[in-house]
Amino acid sequence: MTKAKAAFTSDSKETGTSYKIYVDEPKAKGPHPVVFLMDGDFFFDAAVHASRSLAEEGRIPPTVIVGVGYGASFGEPGNYRVRDYTPTSGEGEPLSGGAEKFLPYLTGTLWKEVAGRYSVKSSRRMVAGHSLGSLLVLYALFQKEPFFDMAVASAPSIFWDQRSILGVASKLRDRQADLNASLYLGVGEEDSPSMLGDLGLLQKQLIDRPFKGLTVKSGAFAGFDHFNSAPVVFKAALASLLG
Repeated sequence: MTKAKAAFTSDSKETGTSYKIYVDEPKAKGPHPVVFLMDGDFFFDAAVHASRSLAEEGRIPPTVIVGVGYGASFGEPGNYRVRDYTPTSGEGEPLSGGAEKFLPYLTGTLWKEVAGRYSVKSSRRMVAGHSLGSLLVLYALFQKEPFFDMAVASAPSIFWDQRSILGVASKLRDRQADLNASLYLGVGEEDSPSMLGDLGLLQKQLIDRPFKGLTVKSGAFAGFDHFNSAPVVFKAALASLLG
């Protein structure tokens, strides 16, 4: 769990859930780019460290980090990541498939709260996540007009519901040729063969049927696996997309 204290509690009319929101705002005068980070209870500290160190080195502009959390650990009552981060229902997970309500919460209720409290830019909005959180990131990206113009998918759970997210991307490409956004795909080289293979499928799909306007960058990191790769991916992604 993150050592930071939640900046405020956000009540979502879209999902009926109260979220713990962690915020790191630069001291420099804004407006700033903003990152909405999934699983903020766990990854907020790592994202803040990456953002601050890169800003101090002059590699990225000062950036507001917004961690979206539950105040509860993985698998505990009150943690609804399996519901919120999944676009479709998965076998054995009766509460899953709630991303269609959670995404409007991020882009509606939460965005209004963050924009009203902090000095953020409306044109440099990033959504970031790891594992199941990255499935939500990809779902947020593959919209007709994505609210977030930057997306960071660290070790995305493409396997979910028989890789249905690949179908989401394919159907969107059938309907439109353009997608104006930037995507960073990151993974540890020691992650599972299935995770690496699924990520390769997504990358190939985006190469074979590219979206005009979608910039795709990627990184694979030696010595890291699924459980320790998020911090290094986040830092590389921030440098790549905001630098």
